[in-house]
Amino acid sequence: MAQNITRGIKTLLSEANSVVPTVSIEEAKVLLDDENTVFVDIRDIRELQREGKLPGAISCPRGMLEFWIDPESPYHKEVFNQDKHYILYCASAWRSALSGRAAMEMGLSPVSHLEGGFKAWSKAGAPIEAVERTPKKT
Repeated sequence: MAQNITRGIKTLLSEANSVVPTVSIEEAKVLLDDENTVFVDIRDIRELQREGKLPGAISCPRGMLEFWIDPESPYHKEVFNQDKHYILYCASAWRSALSGRAAMEMGLSPVSHLEGGFKAWSKAGAPIEAVERTPKKT
């Protein structure tokens, strides 16, 4: 029996983009060195290792974002307990739009996401920091 999806990804993205502000590549370049801005890469670690990340960005896998934000969660990360501007990004600004909305609904503020995502950043020739592969523990 087929599922009856009533709100598809296009609707979810449209709704998220209507509430989550975007930061242009040019604005983001200026904010890279701003101590009051935290760039959050929500891509999978394999994407980071393959393509790199914005210099100084923290890695927070999409599946852990809500857990890392919530101070009541056993997985909470202090980086999300600061009075800073959080700019989320993914590959194409889809996951970051949805993530931004979830973060805002949780009360994290201010939150934005990178217009065009990492692909746009890379295409613009903006700086990229390599991410080393960590050896598997035996």
